Amino acid sequence: MLRIGDFSKLSRISIRMLRHYDEIGLLVPENIDTFTNYRYYSENQLPVANRITSLKDMGFSLAAIIEIMRSYGDIETFRKFLELKQLEVREQSDIITHRLRLLETAIERLRKGDTIMNYNVTLKEMPKRYVASVRKVIPNYDKEGILWGILMQETAGMQIQDDNPCYTLAIFHDKEFKESNVDIEVQKSVKGNYKNTENVVFKTEPPVLIASATYKGSYEIISEVNEAVANWVRDNGYDFDGTAFNIYHVSPHETQNPDDYVTEVCYPVRKKYS
Repeated sequence: MLRIGDFSKLSRISIRMLRHYDEIGLLVPENIDTFTNYRYYSENQLPVANRITSLKDMGFSLAAIIEIMRSYGDIETFRKFLELKQLEVREQSDIITHRLRLLETAIERLRKGDTIMNYNVTLKEMPKRYVASVRKVIPNYDKEGILWGILMQETAGMQIQDDNPCYTLAIFHDKEFKESNVDIEVQKSVKGNYKNTENVVFKTEPPVLIASATYKGSYEIISEVNEAVANWVRDNGYDFDGTAFNIYHVSPHETQNPDDYVTEVCYPVRKKYS
């Protein structure tokens, strides 16, 4: 039998934490002296302590570890616990990566002496065009690639000719920003006439007056570009008049470096009635 101090050294778990584990029923001493109240642990409990430490290092909470230890020996249940934690950690990693990118962008601006980014907004007419289109509700905005994949796959053998210029864009049909289940349509302007496929619709889009701003960089800063367009619309006597869309001049299809993306943020507008 090992006194709590010796067990602490061997297991590399503090005495304070061992007492807490005892209180919550996670790792109970094999024997407690009723007279001295000393806790004694068995050498056979060292593997249990090591498992608890390993699970904590994986990010499991003590409550989750208690559940895992209760089902220890059931390999299938244990695998499900690990897979769920793996998914959770990956999601957390994506969030951290996103935050790091925002911080790096802000620091880089400060190095260049820019505290506020300025974007040039222009008023122009988007011309009439014939497009290949896919529109679906997808899990979130980051999953837009699903739609482009469908478009490319279903038109791969059709020998489609790109228009000149060839506009590749995404239209955001929801009337508000949504966290999930977003209604997005992707379009590519083409020459000729083609038959619809299972998911791709060929149609002619009418001309539309837009206020737009083109910027270079990752999609994380698009809110600042939206702000610039909104201010221009207000200051120049226009109203928003339709569904917003982005034109992708340089997209993830051309480069894997978000700093090299070139995106044109477009809002249909009309002159305010006097």
